[in-house]
Amino acid sequence: MSLDLPLVWASILALGVFMYVLLDGFDLGVGILFPLGETDAERDVMMNSVAPVWDGNETWLVLGGGGLLAVFPLAYAVIMPALYFPVLLMLIALIFRGVAFEFRFKAPPRRRWLWDHSFNLGSVVATFSQGLVLGGFLQGFEVAGRDFAGGPFDWLSPFTVFVGLALICGYALLGATWLIIKTEGELQERFYRLARPLLLGVVLFIVAVSVWTPLKHPAIAERWFSWPNLLYLSPVPIVTALVALLLLRALRRRREVQPFVLSLALFLLCYLGLGISLWPYAAPPSITIWDAASDPSSQLFLLVGTLFLLPFILFYTGYAYFVFRGKVREGEGYH
Repeated sequence: MSLDLPLVWASILALGVFMYVLLDGFDLGVGILFPLGETDAERDVMMNSVAPVWDGNETWLVLGGGGLLAVFPLAYAVIMPALYFPVLLMLIALIFRGVAFEFRFKAPPRRRWLWDHSFNLGSVVATFSQGLVLGGFLQGFEVAGRDFAGGPFDWLSPFTVFVGLALICGYALLGATWLIIKTEGELQERFYRLARPLLLGVVLFIVAVSVWTPLKHPAIAERWFSWPNLLYLSPVPIVTALVALLLLRALRRRREVQPFVLSLALFLLCYLGLGISLWPYAAPPSITIWDAASDPSSQLFLLVGTLFLLPFILFYTGYAYFVFRGKVREGEGYH
């Protein structure tokens, strides 16, 4: 039996995107919540909670984007012109946020507020841009032959804006549950209180997008609501509801680690639902992963290197989180 290289690569890129969403998601969430630090000392603690890992988290974005270009060049050639402006805005915001991260600790106290706002703004804009990209991907692309045939602003619609706002709420939930782990005292209590309304917002957004998407795309509605697919796929929304209830209970019982783990599980289930809706398209609604794949020899050559590199990335990521585990306290951390 021959190896289905496009399927293997689709799995690797799906893993890369998912890891980016989870890992960079919570540190973007910390940036979104940054104004809730009431003093410089509290904001120092919030920033120091992600300082050792935030740049490593973005490694997964490079893997996803670079892999798409190398392995699915046709999809890259369609997606990038279609989503050029939100992708560009996202990259500018991430750079702006990174600069603010470094300059904030070096700025004199009277100017630190400027970098505080820059860090927050860069996080919000980067997250919203990612939501626009996701919404544009869900909408699909107008393709003629092998080229994108739509306009430069086809990605801008009420649906994509809604998805952008949903992602801000979702990343804020990840950030709040991460800060519950890393902080203590009044600052931790503040995020316990905030996480519950954020969870409610995330659940409402999930329901709304889950209804809106099938209404926009009859093919997605057919996949989810036809028989026997309805029976086979029903565990996804059921387990999602169960995870949301467990997360609410963990917050009420003042658990520290469980809320973050359950928030990650909530994102995993949403990601699984999107995968089910869009499979097997690399550039929906017409270009599949097999249509978009590069030459098999190129895929195999890149796969050999990736199979060596990917375990090192996973090991480094896990090791970094292990080394910098524990609470972050005032006066400790990055300077």
